[in-house]
Order: sequence, then C-alpha cells, then structure tokens
Amino acid sequence: MLDFLNPIKGFGVTFTEMFRKVETVEYPEVKKPTAPRFHGHHQLNRWPDGLEKCIGCELCAWACPADAIYVEGASNTEEARYSPGERYGRVYQINYLRCILCGMCIEACPTRALTMTNEYEIADDSRENLIWTKEQLLAPLHEDMEAPPHPMRLGDDEKDYYRLGAAGIVASARAPGMGGPGMGGPDSPAGPAVLAEVSSEEEAAQ
Repeated sequence: MLDFLNPIKGFGVTFTEMFRKVETVEYPEVKKPTAPRFHGHHQLNRWPDGLEKCIGCELCAWACPADAIYVEGASNTEEARYSPGERYGRVYQINYLRCILCGMCIEACPTRALTMTNEYEIADDSRENLIWTKEQLLAPLHEDMEAPPHPMRLGDDEKDYYRLGAAGIVASARAPGMGGPGMGGPDSPAGPAVLAEVSSEEEAAQ
C-alpha cells in the first residue's frame, strides 16, 4: 500500500468504532458481581472460638513476590493466648501500594489463616491508608465467638484445632462486603460461620 494511504487506513479503525454500540458502565451506582474465586483484598480468619488462625510463621511474607507483607510473630502465654500453639501474629501489615493480588501468600499459609475476599474497592488518595493493619484484616467476631486473648476452647492443644480444620470444620465471620461489589456491598451484614458436620466414621478415624 502506498505510504500516503497509511493515515486513511488508521482512521478506518476510528470510523469503524464510531458506529459500534457504546457499553456504558454505571459504576459505582451499578456494580457487577465478581467471579467466585476473584482475588480481592485479604482477610485473616479465626477459629470457631474466636482465636486467630495466624501463627506468625511469616511464610506469606517470604512467598510474596512484591514484598508487600510484613509480619512480626510473638509468643502466646497462658495469660494471653491469641492463637492455638506457641506463636501468633502480633503485627500484620499488607501494603496495597505494592500488592499485586496474585494469591501466592494464600498458597503459602499452612493454617488457612489468610484468604482473599471478593472485595476490590480498596483505592484511596492516601498512601498511609493503603497499608492495612492486622485490625483491618481480621475477620469480625461472630456472635458465638469470644474475643482473644482467652484459653483454647476447642481442645487441649493446637493439634485438636488442626484436626478440626482437616475435618472441614471452618468458622470465620465473613467480613462486611466479603461477597464483593454487586453481591451485598460493604453495608451487608457479615455472613454466618460455616460448620461442617463430622460423621462418626470420621471421628473414629481421627
């Protein structure tokens, strides 16, 4: 094709698009629901008695390719117990200026303490506000939960808790808006804890 026809060829794309129907997205008034496995902001989960699942192992921080997670572990005591076992996450921060929401931290977590919600509305005009702390990430307490610190209610040691997780018994109040935009919104109430029943055969196997 002759060189002087190149501009006309380029404008041909423009004219083609002019006659196509415009797709109008009425956000934020209308929000489309996200996919069930959408990677939104993170949540730190709890056991059914309210103790935290995070054990402060820092594996999530090591797995993060963007170096967006900062964790400081501390030791539990009989007077102040925040999680089953020896340690808990005393400080937990996620820098959403760096986070790429890849989910590698979720795969690295050995206790399923860290999961991702469907909530994607985390933009802010303040850099400081985009560094989320443990208090912002923790799942809210369900009505049947007790705020830590408190003794272990579901067993004598951490192994009893991990057996519950292996049996499919999981409980964490869903954070407001965990369903994601278009699925209840941030003002929707937290969902109930999910408890899976264990059969007598499974109990015998344990």
